[in-house]
Amino acid sequence: MPNRLETAASPYLRSHATNPVDWWEWSAEAFAEAERRDVPVLVSIGYSTCHWCHVMARESFSDPVLAAYLNENFVAIKVDREEHAEVDSTYLAAASAFTPNLGWPLNVFVTPAGRAFFAGTYWPPTAVGQHPAFRQVLESVSDAWTARREQVETSGNAIAQALAQSRGVESELVADFAPVIDALAAAEDLYHGGFGDAPKFPVTPVLRFLLDRGARSAEHSPEAAGLADRTLKAMAASALRDPVDGGFFRYSTQADWTDPHYERMLYDNAQLLAAYALADSAEIAAGVAEFLRDKLLLPSGAFASGLDSESTVDGKRVEGFYYSLDAASRARVEAPPRDDKILTGWNGLAIEALALAGARHGNAEWIALARGAADFLLAEHVGVGGAGHRLVRTSIDGILSDAAATLEDSGMLAQGLLELSIATGEVCYALAARDLIDGALAAGAAGSGSSPFGLPGGSDSVLAAQGLSTEADISDGAHPSGLSAMAAAAHTLFALTGDAQYRDAAEASMKLVGQLAAQQPISFGTALTLMSELGAPLRQLVVVTGDEAVAAASGVAADAAGDASDGSAATSGELTSLARTLHRAGGIGVAVSQAQADAFAASGFELFAARTATGGEPTAYLCEEFVCRLPLTDAPALEALLGAN
Repeated sequence: MPNRLETAASPYLRSHATNPVDWWEWSAEAFAEAERRDVPVLVSIGYSTCHWCHVMARESFSDPVLAAYLNENFVAIKVDREEHAEVDSTYLAAASAFTPNLGWPLNVFVTPAGRAFFAGTYWPPTAVGQHPAFRQVLESVSDAWTARREQVETSGNAIAQALAQSRGVESELVADFAPVIDALAAAEDLYHGGFGDAPKFPVTPVLRFLLDRGARSAEHSPEAAGLADRTLKAMAASALRDPVDGGFFRYSTQADWTDPHYERMLYDNAQLLAAYALADSAEIAAGVAEFLRDKLLLPSGAFASGLDSESTVDGKRVEGFYYSLDAASRARVEAPPRDDKILTGWNGLAIEALALAGARHGNAEWIALARGAADFLLAEHVGVGGAGHRLVRTSIDGILSDAAATLEDSGMLAQGLLELSIATGEVCYALAARDLIDGALAAGAAGSGSSPFGLPGGSDSVLAAQGLSTEADISDGAHPSGLSAMAAAAHTLFALTGDAQYRDAAEASMKLVGQLAAQQPISFGTALTLMSELGAPLRQLVVVTGDEAVAAASGVAADAAGDASDGSAATSGELTSLARTLHRAGGIGVAVSQAQADAFAASGFELFAARTATGGEPTAYLCEEFVCRLPLTDAPALEALLGAN
């Protein structure tokens, strides 16, 4: 039996390479083999840090008797949901027709033409109560395929048709946020913090929205600020946060944040770093940043996808044991495995968070970490092989996956690059972000979808050939959707360039989710944040320091400058600090040297045009929708103006 998984770009697939199951990777060839043999396909989807995925692998996929039956009656495809996000979202939508308990492992039975006709999650090796054994499920599916073929194919075709028709419906943007905040407040767990009952997730996109509303001085919302503050404090003080390494676990199985599910994901921790930084919880933010640096940072400068929930104890895999130990005890046992897969989108979230937090809290090391990840991605994942705008979704150890990059990859990376450009004052990162956004706009204009953004490289080729390509999931659950990420990046680019096409694209995108966001705010945090920004005057603050040393590589020399005896340096530090405080609190705040301002202006970033250090002194330009006040060189005067708005 050929081993097709041992050189996969996914550690999750590699972990199944020794199974007796004759696994295929996601490919057109696998479906062609099913057509040739006239058997159904099992598409089994999971990810490397998924506890129950490992359990099912040990119990069922490692069983030679069960594997023999599976190999004889099916073509089995193993999919890493993090590598093939479009495949995962497509089959999740299809699986919802069969089970309300969606999750991973996700096991979907499909025809050779790709039509799903039955699905479920974890099945035990022996029947437990109302839950059948996995072997029983396989036998029932095989029997349906041979004895009731017409019914199977009719069902599969109906589901595929329903998926093809599921699109965003254009509506108005959310304009009144009071009902939205009221709905979120009504969902608050008043005893334990957070939203809803068990299981309890961070839902960080919603926290970013609440922080945004709470920070707007003209429309200050104490309800939003208080709700965000209570939730962030509850999580920081709970078992969801690892007291040793500082990172957060994926979710808690109990309403009081206890008994966490112990995998630790890059996307969760990146977003939580940004949230705690914006909430000025410096200690918690520092702990998360140290976790990213110490546990997920790879030699390449990029970040790994996550850490497993299980560790090996006396030859057995045990969930959570490692995390019950103190630092000294952890050093003496084997740590949980790390998924070294480098995902473009999730690294974009990390770049954004580290750059934002580093600038806001004056930490040059965090910005350097963001730069390292950005430089790696720009060199290895963007436009590789002379393919123009082609973007790589994931790689590991220099092996590039052939999985199609998604809109979240383009959007999250673009936003991260823009945030890094703002933090460092270096235009090269903003130019790279503009290229990504322009490529997505061009693809959207050439496509037939309702979104203004598209994928320059196209969608997954196997799904497209089967007629199963659908518009990506538009909800912001655990992290921003591709649509929201792309639209947010476009709006940030508008704030720097003044080019209305970027704002128009952001607004058109949000009209696709406006109605849903108002009805289900817990699932549309990033979209609500962007609609909040679109509905308010855009405040912009540019500080031109006149001193290359102040706004150079780190962009965070404000504290050092403030301690200097030279009055000019002190003023530069004070003005820079005000810009950092405004940034992402209802506005855009940038501190640059004169040379950097000139480079931005020469590259078409209108916000920086004619911005000079008056008489060589640090100078601030406070603007609203690109209409600027007279330049200021007095920090208290600028602070008074900011407080008055």
